Amino acid sequence: MLSRHLRKLVFFQLLCVAVFLLAQPKTGYAQDCDIDIVRRVADYVLDTAAFGFIDKEGNIYSKASDIPEGVEAAFQTTYGAWHYTNGVVNMAMLHLAAFTGDKRYAQYAKDHVAFGFANYAVFQQRFKHDRPHHQFPFGQLWTMEELDDFGAMSASILEVYKLQPEEAYRDYVMRGIKRLSEGQARLADGTLVRTFPVDKTLWADDLYMSVPFLARMAEFTGNPRYFDDAVNQVLNFDKYLWNPYNGLYYHCYYSPTGQNGVAHWGRSNGWIVLAQLHLLDRLPEDHPNRAAIIRNLQKELIGLARHQNQDGLWHQLLDKPDSYVETSATAMFVQGFAKAVNEGWLGKNYASVALKGWEGMKEHFIKPDGQVSDICVGTGIKDDLQFYYTRPARPNEKHGVGSVIDAGIEVIKLKRMLAD
Repeated sequence: MLSRHLRKLVFFQLLCVAVFLLAQPKTGYAQDCDIDIVRRVADYVLDTAAFGFIDKEGNIYSKASDIPEGVEAAFQTTYGAWHYTNGVVNMAMLHLAAFTGDKRYAQYAKDHVAFGFANYAVFQQRFKHDRPHHQFPFGQLWTMEELDDFGAMSASILEVYKLQPEEAYRDYVMRGIKRLSEGQARLADGTLVRTFPVDKTLWADDLYMSVPFLARMAEFTGNPRYFDDAVNQVLNFDKYLWNPYNGLYYHCYYSPTGQNGVAHWGRSNGWIVLAQLHLLDRLPEDHPNRAAIIRNLQKELIGLARHQNQDGLWHQLLDKPDSYVETSATAMFVQGFAKAVNEGWLGKNYASVALKGWEGMKEHFIKPDGQVSDICVGTGIKDDLQFYYTRPARPNEKHGVGSVIDAGIEVIKLKRMLAD
């Protein structure tokens, strides 16, 4: 029989184990394995992505040229598409490859870009005369009608080009920068706008569709005018979209009427955060407007900190707590706070915002198998808050998966910095 002292010791040890287990996140993994969590998200993409085509009968084709004439086929999975969200995922995978040394993630990005260049010409030849470009595979690859057709993808191609310098890739980005610089609609002050649904409409999303590409092209070509254009976009978008009364950006601005849209949509504010991170990573230290960009990022992040909820998350409509909590915006903001602290753009007192957000993401959004829930689908602009309230949120949407990976990487760096 155990002595009273030994029984007390055993009881205390069991109690400690029980407290430890109860303290773990409800998602089923310990708190000290952040890199494993990030890998699971990325590995789920690797496991589910397929670069091929499928017709209505379920027949699968590895090459576009194998699809019989007259047969309609779509991407086998959305990861094969040519869309700005694919650019976001590609860059996140490249970041993870650089962070971990695992070449599988970089190979994913290389395979995706190669898949597009190997197959687009078939669809271009078959369909370019009888339907809009967005209604068949790879339509955005050569048309470049709007910034989200080519901006983020071009940024990712420039990263892939460092690993695999194909001449076709270089030609593509040079055509893209010409379109952005000379063909894209702009206001009189140079601000990039769209021609729909209202002519000369400014979308917050387009800061991300332009600035990361511009910053990389400045590096790639050595031409500083692309840095100047990127800086001009950040400062002008702020001028048109910032709401000083609540510290948030509007989703859009209608230049014909001089009015903003109705919504402080979460992900659009996230695109503005990420655009500034990409720019500051590359903007020379002695650039005359670098300090202005840092101040602008600080202003936005401080405003966002005021809208984080008790679980560390942000809502679909940032100023509407009755709207659902949303993954992509939360991930973008977590990345923004973590990186800003890591780089010294914000004080360490803001580290808790990022850390609380990451813990909330692990508890509410990231599943043990690497799936990610509650990502808002693609969203246009509309002068109706109900449109934003009721946008579907789905698991594993490309609109958020890449940002979850990037957020995790930056939080791991933050924890290491704080531990030193």
